[in-house]
Amino acid sequence: MADDDRWQDEPDDDYNPVDDDDAESLTVSCPSCGAEIYEDAVACPNCGTYVTADTSVWSGRSGWWILLGLLGIAAVILALTAM
Repeated sequence: MADDDRWQDEPDDDYNPVDDDDAESLTVSCPSCGAEIYEDAVACPNCGTYVTADTSVWSGRSGWWILLGLLGIAAVILALTAM
């Protein structure tokens, strides 16, 4: 057996077919019933409520920030139309 063919016969100790991120799934509480569900679940298996991620720009903002943003947009529009 040639020396360059020997590396193919030896097992690779670093090879792991299961990714560490896939081995452990994170769970969160259902917003409706409070049951523990997988983070990437579409619906709660306990109560059937659909679980969606709140990706809105306005989520978590107080009313003052929203008002300030809208006033800023209006000021820019008025400035551009006055030109």
